[in-house]
Amino acid sequence: MLTGGGDAPGLNAVIRAVVKSACNSGIEVVGLEDSFDGLIEAGRSRVLTPHDVRGIMRLGGTILGTVNRGNPFAYPIETSDGTRDYSDRVIEMFGKMGLDALVCIGGDGTLGISYQFYQKGIPLVGVPKTIDNDIVGTTNCFGFDTAVAFATDAIDRLHTTAEAHRRIIVVEVMGRYAGWIALHAGVAGGADAILIPEMPFDLSLVAEKLRERDRWGSHFSIVVVAEGAIPKGGKIALVEEATEGRVERLGGIGAKVADALGRMTGKETRSVVLGHLQRGGAPTSFDRILATRFGAQAVELIRQGDFGKMVAFAPPDIVGRPLEDVVGRQRLVPLDSDTLLTAKALGIAFGD
Repeated sequence: MLTGGGDAPGLNAVIRAVVKSACNSGIEVVGLEDSFDGLIEAGRSRVLTPHDVRGIMRLGGTILGTVNRGNPFAYPIETSDGTRDYSDRVIEMFGKMGLDALVCIGGDGTLGISYQFYQKGIPLVGVPKTIDNDIVGTTNCFGFDTAVAFATDAIDRLHTTAEAHRRIIVVEVMGRYAGWIALHAGVAGGADAILIPEMPFDLSLVAEKLRERDRWGSHFSIVVVAEGAIPKGGKIALVEEATEGRVERLGGIGAKVADALGRMTGKETRSVVLGHLQRGGAPTSFDRILATRFGAQAVELIRQGDFGKMVAFAPPDIVGRPLEDVVGRQRLVPLDSDTLLTAKALGIAFGD
């Protein structure tokens, strides 16, 4: 079992569920450290027993460690044995360690890599993980509910200071290509404008909405913006361009929106970036239960020999989806989403 990609609240709950379910079925579980890196060097793995996973369900992070850089099929790496092809090394180590199956817990990148290894003969099952909630085939991923709850609490707190100082406060939340966190936290937190990647925005329309609020006596506003939101005719805001083995780093859109809205409205503005705070802390009860169900179902698929699948939440059930139907796609916010339409009915501006 391995965890890959960015961390998310609920990873430890999945690990716990896999270990306990497997051990109760007579299956030994080996934890691989730092994603697929645990299948490169000897000594970066350990047997996990129910004793090892006591009390971890409530903890954030992952006891196995994780990495979100590099594609093992894209480039060779240096090992103690010299330069080796990462993917060949993974397959070689899988055999040398006497493993029978792999549980890969991760987002779209990790699941895509996992599918390639499945095609090369490694029996495996995927478990979807992302706070962005953008994996196709599952209604929810664990970590999303926790991220939304934290962002909502932050917006609640910012309401009080925004109102006290009659300011516009722009809250930048995570969401590279999908605006699920921004949309849900914005609606739950009573935001006045929400900017998401699926809907390129015109800030002049947002500014007019905020000036209108001023005119009828509401002298403060909250704007929630996903890190991947893009202005009409503009580009995504980057901290760092993509390089070999590393994806681009997004960031800065909140400050840009705040600066522009300040000039357009004449009001004092501030921006807040929630960043990795959304990934940390204890998972909500919903995410603990979902992660536990995912872990148990992953073990059940392995027991049945039903490999090449990803466990998924299809309310009210946990089901298996073929990885080939999942990888290479993104679950974006539909423009006819009931939640989005509800937000518009309430008068929330999207700048469209």
